[in-house]
Amino acid sequence: MVWSYVMVLVLCVAVAPSLTAASDPELIFAVVLKISKDRHQVTAQVAAASTTTESALIPSDQVMDNLVWNKLEICHALRAEAFKTQDGYRIVSVKAIDAGMLPMSLQAIAGDCLIKKAIEFAPLVD
Repeated sequence: MVWSYVMVLVLCVAVAPSLTAASDPELIFAVVLKISKDRHQVTAQVAAASTTTESALIPSDQVMDNLVWNKLEICHALRAEAFKTQDGYRIVSVKAIDAGMLPMSLQAIAGDCLIKKAIEFAPLVD
């Protein structure tokens, strides 16, 4: 009988840290590559946990009302807290940052994106 209580207590102590770690959002950095018209999904190059992949950013309801998300454009650099899902990253908070504050793996992508954007808009300046 005592052993069963001890085993349950040990199990609870062992499982508790993994449950709290799973509930914390992950810090990610992203460069926006494509925006849907309704802004419910954004394609971005994402750096998370020392890997860089192209993934979808899906805003939570509180992020949809955020001014940063409403003014989002291609090539914007973002720092966000998100949960990794099967469809991409569910964003719970977001901040726009300067491209120089991105991890090195994303700085070249941001630079290339800005050059492409400048070339597209250059003929419209005249």
